[in-house]
Amino acid sequence: MRILAAETEDFFLPRRTFFRKGRGSPSPRGPERVAVFQTVSPDEPLYNSRILNTYLEFTRATYPELPLGELLAYAGVEPYQVKDEGQWFTQDQHDRFHEKLVQLTGNPSVAREAGRYAAASRGTGFFQSYALSWMGPTAAFAVLGRLASRFTRSADYRCRRLSAHSLEVVVTPREGIREKPYQCENRLGMFQAVFDFFQYRLLRSEHPECVFNGGRVCRYLFTWETPPSVFWKRIRNALALLLVFFGILLVPYFPWDTLILFSALSLWSLLSALIHAFEKKELSEKIKRLRRAVEEQIDHIEINYHNAGLVHEIGWAINKNLKVDGISAEVMHSLQKHLDYDRGLILLVDNEKKGLHLSAAYGLTDEETALLRQRAFPLDDPFSPWIFRQCYKEQKPIVRDAQGTRTPVTGQDLAFLPTVASRSFICCPILFEKETLGILVVDHLKKKRPLTQTDVSLLSGIAHQIGISINNARLKELQKDQFHSILRVLAASIDARDPLTAGHSEKVTEYSLGIAREMGLDEIFCEVLGIAALLHDYGKLGIQDHILKKPGQLTPEESREIHSHAIKSKRILEQMNFTGEFAEIPSWTGAHHEKYDGSGYPEGLKGEAIPLGARIIAVADVFEALTAQRHYRNPMPMEEALKIIKEGSGKDFDPRVVEAFERYFRKTFGRKGHGAPVYKTVSPRDLIQGR
Repeated sequence: MRILAAETEDFFLPRRTFFRKGRGSPSPRGPERVAVFQTVSPDEPLYNSRILNTYLEFTRATYPELPLGELLAYAGVEPYQVKDEGQWFTQDQHDRFHEKLVQLTGNPSVAREAGRYAAASRGTGFFQSYALSWMGPTAAFAVLGRLASRFTRSADYRCRRLSAHSLEVVVTPREGIREKPYQCENRLGMFQAVFDFFQYRLLRSEHPECVFNGGRVCRYLFTWETPPSVFWKRIRNALALLLVFFGILLVPYFPWDTLILFSALSLWSLLSALIHAFEKKELSEKIKRLRRAVEEQIDHIEINYHNAGLVHEIGWAINKNLKVDGISAEVMHSLQKHLDYDRGLILLVDNEKKGLHLSAAYGLTDEETALLRQRAFPLDDPFSPWIFRQCYKEQKPIVRDAQGTRTPVTGQDLAFLPTVASRSFICCPILFEKETLGILVVDHLKKKRPLTQTDVSLLSGIAHQIGISINNARLKELQKDQFHSILRVLAASIDARDPLTAGHSEKVTEYSLGIAREMGLDEIFCEVLGIAALLHDYGKLGIQDHILKKPGQLTPEESREIHSHAIKSKRILEQMNFTGEFAEIPSWTGAHHEKYDGSGYPEGLKGEAIPLGARIIAVADVFEALTAQRHYRNPMPMEEALKIIKEGSGKDFDPRVVEAFERYFRKTFGRKGHGAPVYKTVSPRDLIQGR
């Protein structure tokens, strides 16, 4: 124990994390230095479930009548989460738990009492698992620092021995984390209970500096008294040495029988001391092994928990993505966040199955990423990295670890990396059924821990998830392409009625999407809008040719017939059973001739009652009609058509849509409508007649 104390005269107790990055690093050693860390999110999990579990055990033992379910529910914690030793909770959850516990118990000092319970001999909390390995207050606080890093990410602990019977503990909160005073009380109670556990009498306990009283850190000073048993053991060992010493000096002055008795007594004393020393050493070794076993068990719990979280996060992330590149990017983000590899990349095979191409990567510079995107890795080229070709063709993982190469790999095989000094890597095939879709590669630039089968199994499982998701995404893309091909055929059937209006639907779609993007509308909305714009005039298939193509003024009856195309479009498209976001398509096409002031058709909708998609299509439809050739008039210059659109703002059109269209117009055609067809000006009297 004395040796351990001497070795830890001023020891910094560093934070340890498992497969998590961006935690910062402790400050240099020194009593007045404050650790600096990255600012963290208020929703970041900071406290391990074992802390709350100890609170619950204390509550059961001290306040058995309290409703624990109500206590956990108020904190937003499920009972099964508390039992999961890999679960972590936020500062807010801990604060709410303590708030409710104080309310239910009526005891404002409950945090300190819970802290004493956690370290007391009667407690069943996590500290007792380490109690046998402490062997005294100084060593106990050293272990306590290692424990703190496993059970809280909110602060770092530094312990400094001041004398044989006194020490200082400094707790430095991480930057960006706001602990509460009750947590300081909880720590103080826990520290004081350490001395009770060893039956050391605490002579003085001081808290001269506290972050909640304007201090930079929480500083605790403890002075204790050595138990009588330790004193008498030291006396015994000293007497044994004295007996041996005086026995040697008095050999010439005593008879042999007395000398033999005295020597036997001295030898017994010496052997007793030696046996005690050896037993103590053996016990110390056993305790160290026990402590290492417990620490390894906690490490495995953390690893398994984070691996499970990684798989869940990847599964959730890639399932929300419908594009292959999006899936790859999400996987790379999750791997970089949770695992400790320096670099990672996903290479996917092309449609011809001839080469691998970069889909996503992390840990590379922008220049290296750009270089990889320009390069393909041919599957039949002997100069292409062998590990890629081997992994792809054999459909088996390839591993090279820092302790030695498991599979033959040369420097040429790693030529794609910025340096051939990659110390270890794992290359896993991305499979779907019996087809290889690509490979997943991760590596270490410097020697770290040796790679294990667990690493390979985890990455192989992730690669399998990627394969399923990529296949699903490609199927969805194929279905989407087929769907849009059908829509284009339907739109073309409208144009086939009249070659003069051919391309009208495509132009309206182009303008509508330009307006939507200027308004900041999301891609889902734009996709639905594109379909609605493409089919907005589909009801014209039900209009007779002599009316649709009439070059002159329409009669009232003919106008009513023309106006009916909007409602006909809606009714026809309703038969297509659009679902989800696409369910709005029929109503948008049916309302694209409504006016913002309510004077439009077919239902006379007004203002916000008109679907936004229909309001956008209305502007695009009129602008395209004004600038295109029609049977009843010539096209108008673009600037003049824009002027008419602006004059209709607030009457015929939504002002926000008009403003967005003008921004789109200036970006696309320039200040003077560059590229606009120039024809003689015509009267726009048929502007909103639906032709």
